[in-house]
Amino acid sequence: MSDKKTYKEKNGTTRVGDSLRWLASQGKNIAPELLDIAGAITGIKGLESLANKINGNIELSESDKLMLQANIEMDKQDIISVTDRWKSDMTSDSWLSKNIRPLTLAFLLVCMFLFVMLDSSIKGFVVAKEWVELLKNLLITVCLAYFGSRGVEKFKKISKE
Repeated sequence: MSDKKTYKEKNGTTRVGDSLRWLASQGKNIAPELLDIAGAITGIKGLESLANKINGNIELSESDKLMLQANIEMDKQDIISVTDRWKSDMTSDSWLSKNIRPLTLAFLLVCMFLFVMLDSSIKGFVVAKEWVELLKNLLITVCLAYFGSRGVEKFKKISKE
């Protein structure tokens, strides 16, 4: 199992999103729909949708299209490697590796509940905004990853039947 972080985990953005922002900063015309799609990417299908829009875009030069397509492929490989790591965890004999996602989700939900209860019941107890923001982002990420991946797994299972 690799501990290497993906580009998105390190930077909080995708390569193709950064490339689009760079092109816009260079004065290139970027269709607003490309930026909207790039901002809403949640998986391989989203990346493929963006790739189709980039290919059909007449405002981008061929070299810009090629650069963006290469970045999309690298982002797709990041997603595939994360999925492969999760599959590897599930085939492991270790109880912890099989249950780390639900345990992480449960821990974050308990922390959020405790912070809310303490913040609302004890006068003078205030959770700093930085911690609230961090907890919010972690919960969103873990919930989307956990429930999103579980939904995809179930959908694939149903579609095979």
